[in-house]
Amino acid sequence: MAGEPQELPDSLFKVYRFKNFATAAKFAGEVGKEADAEGHHPAILLEWGSVAVYWWSHSLNGLHQNDFVMAARTDRLAEAAEGLKST
Repeated sequence: MAGEPQELPDSLFKVYRFKNFATAAKFAGEVGKEADAEGHHPAILLEWGSVAVYWWSHSLNGLHQNDFVMAARTDRLAEAAEGLKST
């Protein structure tokens, strides 16, 4: 049912904080480009100044080696991103 909370499968989750919405949106777009290139897509939640990224393998309803690889790539994208806030 729409609007009902859903339990996520085992996933790798991280929130990246940015100085504003525009820099957060740009980062989310870069994650999307990387995901398209690899054919492996995360759940992304974009809000003012933050991007939450969830990696998991839908077909397994859990984690696969690809999720760890893509999470590491996401961290590298964040390190190079404009406007990333240090936590």
